[in-house]
Amino acid sequence: MVLRLFKKKSEYAFKLERILGFKPDRLSLYEQAFTHKSMLLNTNKPAYESNERLEFLGDVILGAVVSVYIFKKFPFKDEGFLTQLRSKLVSRHFLNNLAYKIGIDTFIQSNLDRESKTVMGDALEALIGAIYLDKGYKKTETFILKQLFEAHVVVEDVLGKETDFKSRTIEWVQKGKHKMEFETEELGEVNKKFYKTKLFIDNQLVGIGEAANKKTSEQIACEQFVSEKV
Repeated sequence: MVLRLFKKKSEYAFKLERILGFKPDRLSLYEQAFTHKSMLLNTNKPAYESNERLEFLGDVILGAVVSVYIFKKFPFKDEGFLTQLRSKLVSRHFLNNLAYKIGIDTFIQSNLDRESKTVMGDALEALIGAIYLDKGYKKTETFILKQLFEAHVVVEDVLGKETDFKSRTIEWVQKGKHKMEFETEELGEVNKKFYKTKLFIDNQLVGIGEAANKKTSEQIACEQFVSEKV
């Protein structure tokens, strides 16, 4: 039994090391980073053992690293440009895709019936928080810049990608003097809730979005509309 546990831990650490680019020391931090709060429901474990606190920490660190990175990369751009670009690089949509690219989905521990649109991005931020507590700021900065951006991101391509589809939709509606309305339902069980949002323009259904939170479901509904109509 002890030997089996040791082998399992070694395989886990080896797999994790391929993503991180270094050998992790405090494996428990990384296990927590990949533990969604749904795993703790109906257990005696406290809520703080999920990845939410690490996500909070990782969000702050990611924002700082990205801000310095684009500040240096675009020395002649103004604050508005830098703010917009940073918003795209730390958006939930962008982080979700990035998380899949590096293989975080194979580590996630969750009891959700359906795949949340935010779980992957949340876990990536929690992973960054775990790296910081395990290795410090410089190692975390290196992970973000080398393992994430250098390996998987072309910033110039991101500049041309739109992520705020709700604002685009509102702009289109206001310009054409149309009527816009969201209709949102909260569905699922207590520990597996999700939101389904329908977007109506001039009383016509033009987009449907489903996500773990209302804001994201609205963005998805608007994205559907923008991609087909605008």
